[in-house]
Amino acid sequence: MIKINNLTKLPPEFIDDPKFESKLRTKYLGQTAGSEKLYINIDYVKPSGKSVKYHSHSSQEEFFAILKGNGILRYNNEEIQVSTNDFFAKPAGKGNSHQFINNSNDILIILDCGTREDNDEIYYPDEKVTYIKSEKKACKDGKLIKNWSSEPNE
Repeated sequence: MIKINNLTKLPPEFIDDPKFESKLRTKYLGQTAGSEKLYINIDYVKPSGKSVKYHSHSSQEEFFAILKGNGILRYNNEEIQVSTNDFFAKPAGKGNSHQFINNSNDILIILDCGTREDNDEIYYPDEKVTYIKSEKKACKDGKLIKNWSSEPNE
């Protein structure tokens, strides 16, 4: 039998920053529901906050929908204004870097979905860092970086 979940009743272990004390809170819906091949998240970004560090994926395809609010989609060094009901799909590839920035006075709410790819390499062009997901290692210029974080709002 299928289990029906509720956005307002997620167990705390499936919410990053449940009290929303930082600039970003994420609800892990796919993980809560037991999804195996897709991740489905809802990101809540406070004013002046960022959804992620600017990055691309080698293998992961993604889909985004703006559920509420306004912000900027930074995509391949372009800045594109986005607002409620806008959506797009982003193919995998190093040339498809992306990031959302909340430039409004209200919370930006983003549906963030994609494929789960164990062999994905995530490239952060602003820092020239590659994160190797399968090894949980960050590298720059071929050298391992210790204590590096993908946290966008430090």
